[in-house]
Order: sequence, then structure tokens, then C-alpha cells
Amino acid sequence: MTVTAPKGFRAAGVTAGIKTSGNRDVALVVNDGPSAAAAAVFTMNRCEAHPVTWSRKAVADGSISAVLINSGGANCFTGAFGYETVEVTAAAAAAKLGIADTDVLVCSTGLIGAGDQTFRDGVLKGIDLAYDALGTDTESGEQAADAIRTTDSVIKVGVREGTGGYTIGAMAKGAGMLAPGLATMLVVITTDADLESAALDAALREATRVSFDRVDSDGAMSTNDTVALLASGASGITPDTAEFTELLRGLCNDLAKQLQQDAEGASHDITITTMGAASETDAVNVSRAVSRSNLFKAAIFGNDPNWGRVLAAIGTTDAEFVPEQIDVSMNGAMVCKAGTPYVPVDQVDLTPRETTVLINLHAGDAEATILTNDLTHDYVHENSAYSS
Repeated sequence: MTVTAPKGFRAAGVTAGIKTSGNRDVALVVNDGPSAAAAAVFTMNRCEAHPVTWSRKAVADGSISAVLINSGGANCFTGAFGYETVEVTAAAAAAKLGIADTDVLVCSTGLIGAGDQTFRDGVLKGIDLAYDALGTDTESGEQAADAIRTTDSVIKVGVREGTGGYTIGAMAKGAGMLAPGLATMLVVITTDADLESAALDAALREATRVSFDRVDSDGAMSTNDTVALLASGASGITPDTAEFTELLRGLCNDLAKQLQQDAEGASHDITITTMGAASETDAVNVSRAVSRSNLFKAAIFGNDPNWGRVLAAIGTTDAEFVPEQIDVSMNGAMVCKAGTPYVPVDQVDLTPRETTVLINLHAGDAEATILTNDLTHDYVHENSAYSS
């Protein structure tokens, strides 16, 4: 199940004609309460889309009762008209639901620069259709997850059950522009736990820090990233915050892996773990540097265990290490030990889609993992033709 798994939530995903494909393109998720506590995190990109600007303000008071999402247009860099579109569509959804405009979080995904009158009309049409289609069943939740897809090949959903009977459900989209500061990613997480917004915010930030912020498929940061967490309180259970955070972290890690596995054009899902680092920051920076090396990613695409490209990427960071002490393993084979060749590269099998790279800096006890993908012909083709 998905966002409709927790009590107190309805959802819908409909076709409003925004996408030329005729696929679903407007989703609505509604929190019927009794609580409307919420938290959200957004892209770190300074060139943020209009819906992000609106939603930052809307969630500032810790209360959100609905999330309106469209695919097929990012409504980013669309001028004053684009921001007005956010206001108009939020007001339309609020009027249908009998709530305040500022209790509606708005999210958009698609081509930057897309957001004209036709787009606005499509979202408004979608609101009417989605309102009429709202349901609490699994199918309604899955249709909402389907409506937020752009280049995604599959829906991405998840659920966790907490002690005493509370539930956390989620849906996500994202298949490209996956980089820290989230991804080209929209995520709606719902729970029927009874928690105040401050607790939700702390749990969400901790969960995203070690999940979505560590998916770095292609080093490109989106303008529209939003991860929202809504709590209805309908279970009547106030969970231990540590347990809730752990469940949320697990759910977000699951979704992050789903994002990685559906990355545009990818033929390898690469897990890069740096251990033996002086600090977690060092470990993150080293793993991320390797994940962003096009030379490394191209080598993995060619099933070539070119560990020299790993060391070259490590050397671009300010992490604490001695080059002559670094070990590198690929798919369980130590190809580099103490900065020198070890297992012959012809003994390393990189043909499986799941690829693991383990780096040991021998500089401390910290470690961190980044999820990435290889650089393929299909990725280049898909992104060379995205807007045309």
C-alpha cells in the first residue's frame, strides 16, 4: 500500500491533459485529521520553482491538510504568472476541501519553463477530477503515485507498521537529476501517528539526511524537490520518537533504493561505501566524489574495474587520508591494496546490475554510503531529447 495505508488519508490520481501522452498527471493527497501536523524539506537549489517557494511558506506553521501535485510541467521560471498559478490552484483545491489556501502544499514536476495558461487550466481541471475520485483504498493511493511520474518507469511506494498499530505510508517519484538536496524527486509520506510538527520535522530531517540526500545518480540537483510528511493522528497513538524516526529512516532508504533502481538509462546500480574515514563528512565527500566521476561511471558501464579512477576522484576531496594506505574493493574483490594493484582486474565480475564499491581510507572509524548509477548511452539519449 501507499499514502492511503495510514488512517485518515484519501488520495487520487487522474488524467487532466497536461501530459501529451494521456497518462495520469494530477494527484491529490488529503489529510482528514483529526490532526494536520506536517513537516517538509525542499531542494537546496537556489533556483527553486514557484511551488517550492509557496510550499516553504505554507508549511512554516507546521500544518498542512492536502498536497496537490502535477506532473508534465515544473512551473519553474514561468514568471509572475507561474507563481499566480500556484496561488490559484492552491485556492481551488482548498475551496473544494473546505480548508485554508495555506494548508495546501503544491508540488510540480516536469520540464522547466512549462507553465502557461493551458498548464494552469489542466491543473484546475485535475483538481476537480481528483476531488471526485478521492479514496482510501490501495488503488487510489497507487493511482496518485502513478500521476506524479515523469520519466519514471514504475510507481514507487512503501509502508511501515509501528508498535501499537500506527502506520507510515509513502509514495515517491524520481528517475533523473538525482543529487543531494534531494533529487528530481517528490515524496509524500503519511502517518496516522499522533505527533506534533516539531517531532515530525526532526524525524524527517534525520531520515532524509541518510537516505534521499545520499542518492546521487547523476550529480544534477533539481529545482522542484519536495519531501512532505503529514500526520493525521487518527490512530490515537503517540509513538516513541526514536522508534518513529527509525521506521521513517527505513522507509526513506527503501524509497531511495527504488529511485536508484529506476534511474534514467542506467544498467548498473552502484553502492559506494567509504569506511575508515576520519569523519562522516569525509566519508560522504569521498563516496560522493567517486559517484560524480564520469570516468568512473563510464568504466562501470563497460564492466571495467578501473580502480585508478576511484583513487583519482578521492584525491579531489579534502578528506583526511594517505594515498598509499587506501584500499578499494569492487564486488567483493580487492582491486587496490595500500594504493597499489592487488587482485587482477580480470578476476572482477561487474556484469551484475548490483555493483558495490568499498573504499577504506584507514584514517578513522566513520563511514557513509552513496547510491549512484553508471553513465550509459541510454542516459545521454534520453536527456538529449527530453524537451523535444
